[in-house]
Amino acid sequence: MSTFNQIINEDQAVLIDFFATWCGPCKMMPPILDQVKKNLGSQLRILKIDVDKNPKVAEQYQVRGVPTLILFKAGKILWRQSGVQDASTLIQIVKQHL
Repeated sequence: MSTFNQIINEDQAVLIDFFATWCGPCKMMPPILDQVKKNLGSQLRILKIDVDKNPKVAEQYQVRGVPTLILFKAGKILWRQSGVQDASTLIQIVKQHL
């Protein structure tokens, strides 16, 4: 399995969803992320990171609230936002960075 650092350093855009199982708004994200994935297909990789199981990664990227979405490409943060985002907004943001 690829490590987190290997994944975010790929040339492919990677959208990370930092979430927690106890977080109500986080539970709204899976169907939204499914829509984004259906629309963008292989142009985007989506990875979910549970902040309670991966506190060091969350701390490294200063994730203070969940859900937090961070878009990476080639190891660089291209975009970051906390809170629930709708699918059309996410698709538009990712397309700007592809």
